[in-house]
Amino acid sequence: MENKKKSNLWKYFLAAFIVFIHIIPIYMVIGLAFKSPYDHSSRWVLPGYFYLKNIYTAFAKSGMLLALKNTVLITGISIILIVVIGAMAAYPISRNKSKLNKWVKGFIMGVMMIPPLSILVPLYSLMADVGGINTYWGITAALVTFQLPTSIFLYSNFISTIPAALEEAAAIDGCGPIQTFFKIIMPQLKPVTASIIIITGVFCWNNYQFALYLLQSPKVKTVTLAIAGFFSADSANMNGAAAAAFIGILPVVVLFLFLQKYFIQGMVDSAVK
Repeated sequence: MENKKKSNLWKYFLAAFIVFIHIIPIYMVIGLAFKSPYDHSSRWVLPGYFYLKNIYTAFAKSGMLLALKNTVLITGISIILIVVIGAMAAYPISRNKSKLNKWVKGFIMGVMMIPPLSILVPLYSLMADVGGINTYWGITAALVTFQLPTSIFLYSNFISTIPAALEEAAAIDGCGPIQTFFKIIMPQLKPVTASIIIITGVFCWNNYQFALYLLQSPKVKTVTLAIAGFFSADSANMNGAAAAAFIGILPVVVLFLFLQKYFIQGMVDSAVK
């Protein structure tokens, strides 16, 4: 047993190193967000005071309230569509074990490998033709389209682990396919749904490339665009940007804290089954 612990020691060091690397940006953001712009001490040193003017600057000069409202609206609608459409599409794929569905699932996995930036130009051209620039539905359609493959993949793997006997019992009781899905299958999907909400929600909340091209009006700007507004060709307000980033990451952290108990279970059950 002791030899086994020693052999796994490198894994703990590797995990600690990865955690440390991920904590560094958050540490820097917190330090700069509450540090005066005239404080030229090292960024590795946290201030011994709270300089709240950076928070005021983030709200007053970058329009963070409007950006937060837009981001919450876009992310919320996108998550609802990704969850509902993804679950409904995954249900027949996982239950009907046909060659066609195997090809469909393989195609979905292939689409997951396509970098969004690789088709950004034709996407912008399409949205310009259909009037989707500077609209909520335009950015939402783009986000949902690129996150649906992940949702369908995770849902289909998870649904395949649910015993078919539950659906057979529901059919005997007179439930149709739609009733069976929403009353029997959907309640069983809480763990994987939490995982999908976190994964796709973080993507939608942090998205910059789609927002940069599809949301050019200040009235529909998102959190990432508000943060980018602190940088220009000849100047950069690092403290104001850090304060805006600190405000922007808080909702995501709160979401994860509420759903963390389902997250790992849903990811493991969806990935390995």
